[in-house]
Amino acid sequence: MISLENIVEGAALAVAGGLASFIYFRWKEQNSSLSRTQAADAALAKARAEAEAVVRDAKLAAVSDGLKLREEIERSLSTQRTEVSEQERRLAERERLINSQLERILETEKNLHEQKAQQQQQSQRLEERERELTEVNRQAREQLQRMTGLNEAEAKAEFLRRIEGETQAEGAHLARNILDEARTKAETEARRIISVAIQRYAGEHTFENTTAAIALQGDEIKGRIIGREGRNIRAFEAATGVTVLIDDTPGAVLLSGFDPVRREVAREAMARLIQDGRIHPTRIEEVVSKVNQEMDATIVRLGEDAVTRAGLPPLHPEVVKLLGRLHFRHSFSQNILDHSVEVAHLMGLLAAELGVDIQQAKRAGLLHDIGKAVNHEVEGPHALVGADFIRRFGESEAVVNGVASHHNDVQPQGPLGILVSAADAISASRPGARSESMSIYLKRVEDLEKIAAGFTGVEKAYAVQAGRELRVFVQPEQIADDEAFGLARKIVSRIETELQYPGQIKVTVIRETRCIEVAK
Repeated sequence: MISLENIVEGAALAVAGGLASFIYFRWKEQNSSLSRTQAADAALAKARAEAEAVVRDAKLAAVSDGLKLREEIERSLSTQRTEVSEQERRLAERERLINSQLERILETEKNLHEQKAQQQQQSQRLEERERELTEVNRQAREQLQRMTGLNEAEAKAEFLRRIEGETQAEGAHLARNILDEARTKAETEARRIISVAIQRYAGEHTFENTTAAIALQGDEIKGRIIGREGRNIRAFEAATGVTVLIDDTPGAVLLSGFDPVRREVAREAMARLIQDGRIHPTRIEEVVSKVNQEMDATIVRLGEDAVTRAGLPPLHPEVVKLLGRLHFRHSFSQNILDHSVEVAHLMGLLAAELGVDIQQAKRAGLLHDIGKAVNHEVEGPHALVGADFIRRFGESEAVVNGVASHHNDVQPQGPLGILVSAADAISASRPGARSESMSIYLKRVEDLEKIAAGFTGVEKAYAVQAGRELRVFVQPEQIADDEAFGLARKIVSRIETELQYPGQIKVTVIRETRCIEVAK
C-alpha cells in the first residue's frame, strides 16, 4: 500500500510540475512584465493546490482499495481455516478407526499363530496314533489271512461286505425300535423328548444398525450444522454422544453410534434442529435435553405396553424401563421388543401343552433378551447379564434360570430354559420374521439337493415347500426298504452338519418298485 501511495503522489507532482512549466514558458514568451509574473505565480499556486487535491483523492482511493483487499483476504483465510479444521477432524477420526482395526488385526494374527501351533501339536499326535493304528491293522490282516487262508484283498472285501450288511440291518432295526419305543412312552418322557428335539434348532443371531441417516433439502444446511469452525457439530456430538458424518453421503447427514437409544435421540434432535433452522450450541443443548426427557417417557410407555400385550401383571419399574429400550434394537430386521412379546405368547402355549406354570413361562419369555439392552455397559453374555439384572428386582429363580440358560451359558435347572430356547428359535425362524436374501435362499435349496444327490442309489432329489422338505427318489434295485430308512438318517445327519437353516427340514425317501409284464 505504501508503494502505491508513493506512485500516486509522484504522478500528481509530475502533473503539477508539467503544468507549472507550461504556464511559466507561456508567461515568459508572451509577457515579461511584472503583472504577468504575478499571474504566473497565481496560476502556479492554483496548479499546486489542484495537484495536492489530486494527491489526497488518490491516497483516499488507495486506502479504500487496501481495506477492501484486506477484508477479502481475511474472509478467504477464515474459510480455509474452517476447511483445514474439518479435514483435520475427519483425518483424526479415520486415524482412530484405522488404529482400532489394526489392533484387532494384530490380536487376530496372534490368535491364529497360537491356533496354528496347537494344530501342529495335534497333527503330530494324530500322526503318532495313525502309525500305531497302521501297525495294529497290519497285524490284524496278517492274523486274518492266516486264519482264513484268503489273500488280503479277498479277506478285506468279504469282511467289509458282511460288516456293512449287518450294520445296515441292525441300524435300521434299531432306529425303528427307538421310534416305536418313543411313541409308546409315558407323557413325561414324551414331554422331555419334544423339548430336547425343539431345542436343537435354537440359535443366536445378532445384528445391529450403527448409523441413522437424515435427508437434507439442500447442501447449504450442512454449513449451519457444522457452524463456525465446527462449533455446532462439536456441541451436538458432546450433547448426544454420537458421531456426526457430514460429507460421507450427499444430500444426507449420518449419525453413527453403538447405543440405539442415543442414536434415536440424536436423530430426533437433528430433525427438529433442521426443521427449526436455528442451529447454535445453546439451542442444540435445549433440543437434546427436551428429546431426552421425552425419550425417557417413551421408553417407559413402550415397556408397559409390552407387559400388557404379553398378558402379565405390572413388573418392577426398572425392569419395565430396561425392557422398553429393546424397542430400539433389531436382529436381522426383527424388532427385539416385538420378538420378546412373541416369545412370551409362544411360551404360554408351550407351557399349557406341557403342564408348566404359564405365568412364569411368559415372564421368562418376555425377559429372555433383556440383557441386550445393557450388554454394551456390562460385560458378559446377554443371557447372564439379563438374569443378574432381573434377579436384583425379585424375579423367581425359575424365571432367572430360564433367562440365563436359554443359550446354554448355564445348565437349565428346569423346563423353562429349554422352552425359552425353543420359543426363541420358533419366533426367529417363522416365515417373514427375519429377512433373507434371495441368493441365500437359492443356495440353501441347491445345497440340499446336492447333498442328497451325493449318496449312492439316489436317482433324483427335490427341495420343496421353500426348502423345508427334501424329497429323495432312490433306485429300488440298489436301495432296499430297510436301507431307505438308514439313507434318510444319513441325509439328515449331513444336513445338520453342513448347512445353516431356520426351523427344521423334513427328509422323505421314496422307493418305488414297478413290476411290468407283457402279454403276448
